[in-house]
Amino acid sequence: MNILISPQAFKGSISAIEVANNIEKGIIKANPNHNIIKLPVADGGDDTLDTLVEVTNGKIFETTATGPDGKNIKTKWGALGDNKTAVIEMAQISGLALMNRNKLEPLTYTTYGMGEIIKECLDYGFNNFIIGIGGSATNDGGLGMAEALGAILKDKNNKQIKRGIKGLSSLNTIDLKDIDKRIYNSSFQIACDVNNPLYGPNGATYIFGPQKGFKSEEIELIDSYMKNYGNLIDSISKKEISNHPGSGAAGGIGAAAMYFLNAKLKSGSEIILDYLDFAKHCQNIDLIITGEGQIDFQTINNKAPIAVARIAQKYKIPVFAICGILGKDYQKVYKEGIKKIYPLCKNEKEIEFAINNAGKLIAENAYQIIKDNFI
Repeated sequence: MNILISPQAFKGSISAIEVANNIEKGIIKANPNHNIIKLPVADGGDDTLDTLVEVTNGKIFETTATGPDGKNIKTKWGALGDNKTAVIEMAQISGLALMNRNKLEPLTYTTYGMGEIIKECLDYGFNNFIIGIGGSATNDGGLGMAEALGAILKDKNNKQIKRGIKGLSSLNTIDLKDIDKRIYNSSFQIACDVNNPLYGPNGATYIFGPQKGFKSEEIELIDSYMKNYGNLIDSISKKEISNHPGSGAAGGIGAAAMYFLNAKLKSGSEIILDYLDFAKHCQNIDLIITGEGQIDFQTINNKAPIAVARIAQKYKIPVFAICGILGKDYQKVYKEGIKKIYPLCKNEKEIEFAINNAGKLIAENAYQIIKDNFI
């Protein structure tokens, strides 16, 4: 058989590349005569940068940038194998995981580092961008990013606004005369898998603010700042950016990307699979094995395994999945093209063992898929 191996990373345990390599080991153990193609995938979240760089024979650039709290941090971005496309993970620059969760200070956090990294990519000659915006610590509407790219942001006294929520609260005018003009000759795809607007009960602050450390009594006021910002960019652009699905993603980076970068917000897995030309790889394939850390009701929201399965359905290719553990309403994925799921553990008590022995268990499950269904 011709077998395509296309898992994403098992979050907190093992990379997509390692998952694919261990699936291959299991298949070979069951039958060494199969023709195997490995094409690990991602959905714009964790491991997207490393997966895309590895799969496309690209390069990792290690650098420094301004972190959420204004201090310099070590970070990285990737150049893909086409030598035109840069991939950036917001979590690596302005991410919540970079901060001490016991001492969160979200009122001060800025996306300035995002703008710095975009400028660095432009300096290297890249004009095509894939940016994953999951895992952010910030809620500044992307104004820090805009400032780093040259936007002049002033308050009603004609003074440059401060970074963080203070700046968002006092924003009165936006001047783009000094913004980096290379932006306008570049293409930006934002991997965005939430549909929240910029402000309101379902907006950036109300929905994601608490997990970023905002106090309940702060939410309404901060949301009013976001509304002011949204009204301003809507008025200038003559577009309804603030109400666009995903504009509230990553504390308003979705809206900022649309306004300042003329970016397109798309499903992360859709961007990645399109870039990898996944459909072309499905030709003449007899079996696809995919997977992720947990398969549950959220997986059907175009997470990578489902995006893989939906394309596979067009070619009538059976899809089997390996996962760390099954979550709530996991059965929903069966209607989307996944034939059977092989979990590494049966209950939460086994999770730690599964994380520590993921490679071995993945190989064993891949072996079992072949033995159970194709021998």
